[in-house]
Amino acid sequence: MPEAFPEHHIHVSLQRYDEAMLEQHIEQLFIDSADLKYQSAQILSKPMAEAVQLIMVSVTGGGKVLACGNGGSAALTQMFAATFVAGFERERPELGAIALSADNVLLTSVQQDNGVDQVFAKQIRALGQPGDVLLVVSASGQASNLLRAIDAAHERELSVVALTGQGGKIRQLLRETDVHICVPHDRKARIQEVHLLVLHGLCDGVDNQLLGEQENTE
Repeated sequence: MPEAFPEHHIHVSLQRYDEAMLEQHIEQLFIDSADLKYQSAQILSKPMAEAVQLIMVSVTGGGKVLACGNGGSAALTQMFAATFVAGFERERPELGAIALSADNVLLTSVQQDNGVDQVFAKQIRALGQPGDVLLVVSASGQASNLLRAIDAAHERELSVVALTGQGGKIRQLLRETDVHICVPHDRKARIQEVHLLVLHGLCDGVDNQLLGEQENTE
């Protein structure tokens, strides 16, 4: 049985891609990510502030955030829900958020009986109440189960906050009362890096609205 990575191939690869080149490549990743964050600051600050206000109206009125995404974006929504409930960087009263990708038994049950398109939509119709917010995170902006999730949210009178990259069909489904936070890039890794910052920013913004600006203790 042949080796998965023959030793001579590894040796050739290391010669071709020496340590200096590797370090330069890694440095460029940081530069590219920082450049996109800097570019996004002015573009995204307004929709992020609108999203914070939308979420604030919901949670202070007894509502909650339902969050969904696929793959790496699902992990981001789970992180957001945990942070939103437990608190970001300061102690505060608990706020309601549910990551719809977190229950594997429920997801596979829905997928088996109704198909992957309905894995989030059915949860939204079951759990969503008027005044809640649906948070959709998608680098591509076009997964069919997320499109159906937005449809279900509108049926249940939920507002939608959508985090996407450039392109995709999600934009076409959003209403004037929804918020679109669109990262100006088309590379998945860079988009998700900014999405993480956006989600931290939403949590921080809600805390600032509830508790006031945090003093700089450094």
